[in-house]
Amino acid sequence: MDIKALVSQMTLEEKAGLCSGLDFWHTKPVERLGVPSVMVSDGPHGLRKQDEKADHLGVNDSIKAVCMPAACATASSFDRDLMGRMGQAIGDSCQHEKLGVVLGPAVNIKRSPLCGRNFEYFSEDPYLAGEMSAAYINGVQSKNVGTSIKHFAANSQEHRRMSSSSNADERTLREIYFPAFEISVRKAQPWTVMCSYNRVNGVYASENPWLLTDVLRGEWGFKGYVMSDWGAVSDRVAGVAAGLDLEMPSSGGINDRKIVAAVKSGELDEKIVDQACERILEINYRYLDNARPETPWDQEADHQLSARIAEECMVLLKNDGILPLNKTDEVVFIGEFAAKPRFQGGGSSHINAFRTTSAVEAAQGLPVTYVQGYSAARDMATDEMIAEAVQAAKAAKVAVVFAGLPDAYESEGYDRAHMAMPACQNRLIEAVAGANPNTVVVLHNGSPVEMPWLGKVKAVLEAYLGGQAVGIAAVRLLYGDANPCGHLAETFPVKLSDNPSYLYYGGEGNEADYREGVFVGYRYYDKKEMPVLFPFGFGLSYTTFACSNLRLSGAKITDQETLTATVTVTNTGSRAGKTVVQLYVGDRESTVLRPIRELKGFEKVELQPGESRDVTFTLDKRAFAYWNAAIHDWHVETGAFTIEVGQSSRDIEVSGEVTVESTVALPRRYTADSIFMDVMADPKAKEALGPMLASIQKAFAPNADASDTAQEAISADMGLAMMRYMPLRGLVSFSPDKVTDDTLKQLLDALNG
Repeated sequence: MDIKALVSQMTLEEKAGLCSGLDFWHTKPVERLGVPSVMVSDGPHGLRKQDEKADHLGVNDSIKAVCMPAACATASSFDRDLMGRMGQAIGDSCQHEKLGVVLGPAVNIKRSPLCGRNFEYFSEDPYLAGEMSAAYINGVQSKNVGTSIKHFAANSQEHRRMSSSSNADERTLREIYFPAFEISVRKAQPWTVMCSYNRVNGVYASENPWLLTDVLRGEWGFKGYVMSDWGAVSDRVAGVAAGLDLEMPSSGGINDRKIVAAVKSGELDEKIVDQACERILEINYRYLDNARPETPWDQEADHQLSARIAEECMVLLKNDGILPLNKTDEVVFIGEFAAKPRFQGGGSSHINAFRTTSAVEAAQGLPVTYVQGYSAARDMATDEMIAEAVQAAKAAKVAVVFAGLPDAYESEGYDRAHMAMPACQNRLIEAVAGANPNTVVVLHNGSPVEMPWLGKVKAVLEAYLGGQAVGIAAVRLLYGDANPCGHLAETFPVKLSDNPSYLYYGGEGNEADYREGVFVGYRYYDKKEMPVLFPFGFGLSYTTFACSNLRLSGAKITDQETLTATVTVTNTGSRAGKTVVQLYVGDRESTVLRPIRELKGFEKVELQPGESRDVTFTLDKRAFAYWNAAIHDWHVETGAFTIEVGQSSRDIEVSGEVTVESTVALPRRYTADSIFMDVMADPKAKEALGPMLASIQKAFAPNADASDTAQEAISADMGLAMMRYMPLRGLVSFSPDKVTDDTLKQLLDALNG
């Protein structure tokens, strides 16, 4: 198909029309030229295909489909292959249902536990989010179905999401909020990118040329088309010029006419409209030319796949020897989520699951009884409910409480007001634990919760929102038919006020200031040495693992070379299992404020008891670099870097060190206001100061070399400190016999080359 030739045959009105939706879910056809429409559909963890009563908030029913675990869960698998298999299954379902693009994955950063959509975002860490996203995209698109990575960019709150401005400095955007998108584009080339509702530093994402053209296309090499989030367009003409190709949903022709008028008036170059049409049609025909509606969709097989994925995602947070359960012991399942699990979040990702399997159903045939304990819909537990639960707990060997967040607590469209679980559920857990010391808690939630009862229960299994087969996975893990191997993709703080964005989250009016900068999640907690409930990367198993024998390919490299790090991982326990080996990099002595450590590699490893295996990571410049706003690029400072390997950000088992030499000389320009400390840090500049430096040092600390008393030493130190912080112009004042204004000018010329 010659797309350029096809577009050249279109009228201006037809081209403008192609740049907006036909309706809620379809692109416009051009019937005169035989150009068909293509359907897109919500995702990202299953299909929400609507043919009638369309909406984008999950209010109306969609077709029956398979609900896979949400991103809050799948990220905790740390398993790229698993994400790829899930993507392939969703790709097949799209082919069967004649869908050209599935809307997802969502890779926005979990800046705060309060974000209402955290359940469908991967992580607080951009590297992990990007790697999991790229694997999912490659899986879906291997089936010749497109993805739409979203929401670009800095969309980490629902509060005022259609008008607020995410205000963040360049370094924060580049290091935290962009990399998941960048990794996905570079490694997987999503067919489409969806822009976010919000403004970024005052400019709507839908009309932000720096975002949509300079960075996305110019720097990262994105080849597909950019679509708007549903209703995200503010100024359609400005959006076309900025690189927003497709507006969704339909504007009823209103914005099409604005595009036509702008072209006719000369405000908008028609070539930009042509380019948008070409991008849209390239993607549409990539699907149309490879459409396979005859592709079978075995929903029952996908149900079982969903269960296997959920097994890999659930995180064992605590286990005082109570798990795995004995299949002959009398066990009581307490809590409505045991019979009616909460397995997905609310909003545009809400799947009309063709079936669900609860823990109660999955435990059939085992000596398990069930009591309701609470009503999730009514958010209450009566005295009678709790009394019944306590009585059942006393009669059982083990009590398993299924608890978490009801649907109303977290959803697209609004943020959480707090990090607490329902008071009635906390009261239930306390009562059950008081009645039976062998109490286990299984949590169904999309983001971290406070656990005031943690010290009173023997085990906690974080199931997250585990998809429609969550009950199968939970029971298999509780009884040891599967070994827990999930690791947290986010930190669980002790309390909400510990979160670095606590004071600023949500913003004032329409301004949301990202004042915590790059210190998001574990980057903040670890830098502050702050106690947390559970650290990033944490996860227990029914066996144990140890990392040892870290080997680095060199003790010194340049920033143009790569470093390989190899570590030996051993299963030191008595049963087979998987662990996530995590590699972190830290700059020992940076001149800029940087985190203690940052995740730069991970690998999930399965080992038999006693088995050892080497895991190798390759680190390039980006693993050591920070974003330098002065040069608008990634930069590595010459110096020593730590290479740490462990099983969480707080469980570092082996470490090494490498010196990285920068091949990029940062431009430096000294002025009369430059202080001595900064000049003396530059060896060449320090040499140029020469005798002047000795003279000024003599003026501030005349007895620095011959301090006989403690007081003289203190005085000398004070003088030297004052000198370090003094601007160069002080030479004129404190050494007037040797330095004049003309001399200072000559000195600055020499310093600046």
